[in-house]
Amino acid sequence: MSDDAELPPESKLTRSKQRWAAEGKFLTGRHVRPDEQRLPPGQHLVKDWPVLDLGLTPQIGRERWRLDVYGAVAQPVFWDWAQFTAQPQADIVSDIHCVTTWSRYDNRWQGLATRTLLEACQPTDQARFVVLHSYDGYTTNLSIEDFAAPDALIAHSWSGAPLDQEHGGPVRLVVPHLYFWKSAKWLQAIEFRDDDAPGYWEVRGYHNRGDPWAEQRYSSD
Repeated sequence: MSDDAELPPESKLTRSKQRWAAEGKFLTGRHVRPDEQRLPPGQHLVKDWPVLDLGLTPQIGRERWRLDVYGAVAQPVFWDWAQFTAQPQADIVSDIHCVTTWSRYDNRWQGLATRTLLEACQPTDQARFVVLHSYDGYTTNLSIEDFAAPDALIAHSWSGAPLDQEHGGPVRLVVPHLYFWKSAKWLQAIEFRDDDAPGYWEVRGYHNRGDPWAEQRYSSD
């Protein structure tokens, strides 16, 4: 390529990706904190995976599952299972930190990196927030920066096997650097917005962001 070749126009997404690269945090397959700092304050380790939900487990098989991505995006996405799994896939190892004080280390997830989704749907310059909608009616909100973390994943498998329904299968979000209520189970839709829209737990007293290392459990924290 010649030195005077015209560069593509800079966009909000390219600027964001430059910032993510400069920050270099939450790198795939690596822990940014040393082992002695890996457990957030107020948490205890477990080896099992406790099940927490709203009391309803949607029975959504892969043949019926759909993912809708819409709102402040240039390219809305409407994928069935075959279209979703045809996208580039990622394999990421991360920890789970639940607001109810348990943590589980070294979970291996397979699915679609949220950054790959961002490339597909192309959020507009106005997109600053993301709302996750689940098949059980649950919602939760994220900043677009949290949604775009390098190890954030739209996961369909855990430990090499399809994700169990009780844990959010066929597809759930995984955002490891936030408390796990932000990682919506039974994912149905992803809405990009220019304004924030607190979700199910956020309007019921939970913190709007949910950083485990800052112990952002409740709105008063």
